[in-house]
Amino acid sequence: MENVKGILSSTVESRLVFEMLMEDLSSLGTGKGHHYELRAIRLTNGTATLQEALKPSDFIVRAEDFGVPQRRHRVIIVGIRSDIASRAVGAEIPVSGVTRTLHDAIGALPALRSGISRGRDDEPSWRSAVVGAAALLAGIYDELGDTKLHEAFSSVAELLNERGPELRAASHLGDDYGYSNDQLLRWLERPELTGIAQHETRGHMASDLGRYLFSAVFGAVRSYSPKAGDFPLSLSPQHRNWHSGVFNDRFRVQLANEASTTVTSHISKDGHYFIHPDPIQCRSLTVREAARLQTFPDDYFFLGNRTQQYVQVGNAVPPYLARQIASLLLCALTQAQ
Repeated sequence: MENVKGILSSTVESRLVFEMLMEDLSSLGTGKGHHYELRAIRLTNGTATLQEALKPSDFIVRAEDFGVPQRRHRVIIVGIRSDIASRAVGAEIPVSGVTRTLHDAIGALPALRSGISRGRDDEPSWRSAVVGAAALLAGIYDELGDTKLHEAFSSVAELLNERGPELRAASHLGDDYGYSNDQLLRWLERPELTGIAQHETRGHMASDLGRYLFSAVFGAVRSYSPKAGDFPLSLSPQHRNWHSGVFNDRFRVQLANEASTTVTSHISKDGHYFIHPDPIQCRSLTVREAARLQTFPDDYFFLGNRTQQYVQVGNAVPPYLARQIASLLLCALTQAQ
């Protein structure tokens, strides 16, 4: 059973929901002679085991500890029938424990520019908007004497004047696709594919392009995503509470060299919380990039419109994590035979 961490503190009529849940799960099957013993998935020194929980937080599983390139923490409860629970003791599987980053998962995907949702959506219009924003920001930080940010924005403006990603079908995959010795990429990539699906960009308002650009450059230079107070006044959106702290994380860049933040179904609403770290691309994550952070292999196809696809991705348990849990359960059940 899987749920969000909030279930540990939720209450109904002053009773903790989690306490009632544990009582209900523990009582299952008692009338037929077998109840269920509840176990937590524990990770110690690179080995995952099933253990009795001493406290509710023991049931929290951190996906990044299992090689998922995402900081996703969920409550997972394993119920084992009492007549086999004792024989399942000692079941274990090795887990690499190496933290995987956003760049590990999506860095090799084709580069794309964002679309423009209102107004003319073509490459020259997009380039003009982003180069203009980069030049404006370079000037602001030159006046402020912030050499690092001034040089970073100037560099982006120069690069975009020379080149820049073109919006394309993104069907081409590089020659090295499917030939990696990397364990995560072996899970994500499918050598038989000649193209990649659902890697198309959203359209963003031209006014948001500057905010996306700022967030990406700021994150690369400062190594954290900017808060509302870090944004220049010229980029402040027309939100009455922008400086109140309510919108402190309204625009969040995902840092390339860290695991991403939790991919949730909110990604279907807008891309502000899931900004791509490459300022040259100046956009939010595509469905395929979000799916890779959730560790869906590239041959998994999401149905429905794009909003529905994002919801499916955000609501899922990462398959790479699910497979490892399944391996642990298989080991436990095999031992119990």
